[in-house]
Amino acid sequence: MLRFFQILAIFLFPVLLVGGLYLFGLRLPVPHLGRDYVISLVLPEAGQPVDLPTIYGPPDNSRPLVVIDAGHGGKDPGTVSGGRREKDVVLALALALKDRLLEEGGIRVALTREDDRFLVLQERPEIARRLNADLFISLHADSAGDYTQASGASVYTLSREASSEAAARFANRENNADLLNGVVVKNQSDPVNDILVELSQRRVQETSREFGQLIEREGQGRHRFHSQTQRSAALAVLRAPDVPAVLFEVGFLTNPDDADRLASREGQEELADFVAQAIRVFFARQSTD
Repeated sequence: MLRFFQILAIFLFPVLLVGGLYLFGLRLPVPHLGRDYVISLVLPEAGQPVDLPTIYGPPDNSRPLVVIDAGHGGKDPGTVSGGRREKDVVLALALALKDRLLEEGGIRVALTREDDRFLVLQERPEIARRLNADLFISLHADSAGDYTQASGASVYTLSREASSEAAARFANRENNADLLNGVVVKNQSDPVNDILVELSQRRVQETSREFGQLIEREGQGRHRFHSQTQRSAALAVLRAPDVPAVLFEVGFLTNPDDADRLASREGQEELADFVAQAIRVFFARQSTD
């Protein structure tokens, strides 16, 4: 009998509660059942990846695709000097290069970031790989600390052994970009993965070096380059198997002349001109191989 009253109380309690509230002039919020309850979701077009950047340019997948990576971003400003932040300077250069390539036509372009957002290092080459990119170029601006005389651009390609002590220091600094307040944002690859990456990279390293040399060739007389322009290091951002990749250090933000030039509209357009030309020559060569 006791169990019967317990069950009865369970069913009667809500009725008594609502009735009591009604007698005292109180109302429970009741949802309006109708069109207001229809939730609209914008879904990507069939066959389109949901978390990859927009591909600009001709809608022809046979056209070559270059992925431009503006280094740093979000919580990671990169080099900060003279009130300028690396993440802002290289983003402006990436957008200028994208616009120049699209203006000339024939090449598809994607950017790893088009605004001030943070991407971990592994995400950047992974974007190029997932988009089946034909070329990956990561833009950065160098730092020499308090030594303001260091100047000029340099081009890095991937290798296990750094080409110089300076290249090794640079790689160590850039590969630690995922450290925020001393915490690793994403785990680095283990030694086995390092070996597998290098094996897959061997056949594209020479192609990457060729593109790096084209950047220097097309920029001669138009842009200031470091005396040791072509460098190599174990840079995490270049680990995109089967995708030719370079990291282009466009100059030193710690050098006032370099910084002023890179931050100016004229300097951005000049760099976009010769890098776009290097990209076109590179793809033209690849199409004849």
